[in-house]
Amino acid sequence: MQRIRKTCLALSVAAVLAVLVGLVADAPAVWQPAAVLAGLAAAIGFGAVEALKGYQYTAWVIAGLIAALTYPAPFQSWGDFDLGGKFLITTVIQLVMFGMATQMRLADFNGVVRHPRGVVVGLVGHYSVMPVAAFVLVHFVDLPDEIGMGVILYGCVASGLASNVMSLMARANLALAVTVTALSTVLSPVTTPLLMKLFAGRLVDVVFLDIMLDVIRITLVPVCAALLVDYLRTARRTGRRVVDCLAVVSAGWLAYIALGGWNDASASLSETPMALVESVSYMAAALIVARVFHLLVSGPLPQLQKAMPMASMIGIMYYNTITTAAGRDALLSIGLTLLAVGLVHNCTGYLFGYWGSRAVGLDQSSARAVSFEVGMQNGGMATGLAASMGMVGTAGLPAAVFSPLGNITGSLLANYWSRRPPRDGDTGPEPEPEPEPGSEAPADGSPQDKELTV
Repeated sequence: MQRIRKTCLALSVAAVLAVLVGLVADAPAVWQPAAVLAGLAAAIGFGAVEALKGYQYTAWVIAGLIAALTYPAPFQSWGDFDLGGKFLITTVIQLVMFGMATQMRLADFNGVVRHPRGVVVGLVGHYSVMPVAAFVLVHFVDLPDEIGMGVILYGCVASGLASNVMSLMARANLALAVTVTALSTVLSPVTTPLLMKLFAGRLVDVVFLDIMLDVIRITLVPVCAALLVDYLRTARRTGRRVVDCLAVVSAGWLAYIALGGWNDASASLSETPMALVESVSYMAAALIVARVFHLLVSGPLPQLQKAMPMASMIGIMYYNTITTAAGRDALLSIGLTLLAVGLVHNCTGYLFGYWGSRAVGLDQSSARAVSFEVGMQNGGMATGLAASMGMVGTAGLPAAVFSPLGNITGSLLANYWSRRPPRDGDTGPEPEPEPEPGSEAPADGSPQDKELTV
């Protein structure tokens, strides 16, 4: 395998040279396929270099972006099948959230008791610094309204699991990081639509209830399903029976919806009640998925638990690539501007998160954790909300650019801190060697030491 990786790394260098020759000769037939080949070969070849292994998944995401920019049509539709349809994108993102959340535990919420001040600082910082920074950047940079709204949307969503991975690498306070991520997700159905109404209301029409229901469907429902799986691991027989009864009721509800209930409801209900019906249907489906998943991992398919992070990674690559293809023309015209905006936004979160924490007396280990919690966003949630609004090719673009960028800057910062142990407070766990994608999470439910983008 190592020989294949080295060969691909050499092939990527040759492909980059072919891209340069094709650009100079103005030969798209040369540089376009060479660019796609360079991205794919580099994504494989990074595994051959120890210093680049931590960026291998980001390289795969970037390879997908290059392919979507170069040949957008295959990533937009297959015949009459729309690859960027609202239902498909939403479902993929829900599966990504579920897969990531299977690495969380109900015990993670105990961190509220252990680190109350750090949790408050992390949550306040995350839901103040990032939306305000996005709002300021949008008003200083000339962006189309829907793309500007996407920047603000990205600034208003919850933290992602990637921030926990960076905290683990950086010897930060991992328990605090996991707790802030979990609570920011739980609070997002209220905080995200409220902040969107406040900061993006002048750019587009923002309906608080619609966004709240979208956040619940996209983020809270799959996360709660994963936490239900964790509950079932240790639940008593009575608890499992209650869940089984709810699963039967949920199956009956979904059968009713599929056999004509949806049409009956849509004929008699207005838009908002129908959104509630849709949310209840998603909750019912999530409960059934959680129960079936638990039966599989505790019975015939225990390896399915190990496969969930990899499945989530593939899902992230899918929606990033589809979003890029849908907004290709806009991205080619303002891509460099978006990169600059994303870099400033991301680094602003790191700086305010760290130094704000130090200013209120948190130790270095906790300040590092808060820095990642403030600076790194849930890109999947932002993409899902953009898709639910029918703006995946515009409002979804910032997330497609900012998420991989945040993984790169987060990895650089985490690697820098990993070589400089905190001088005070809890030093956190020693960083572990990075496992191969899909390897099993630590027994305590901590995130795996590998790069993820959410």
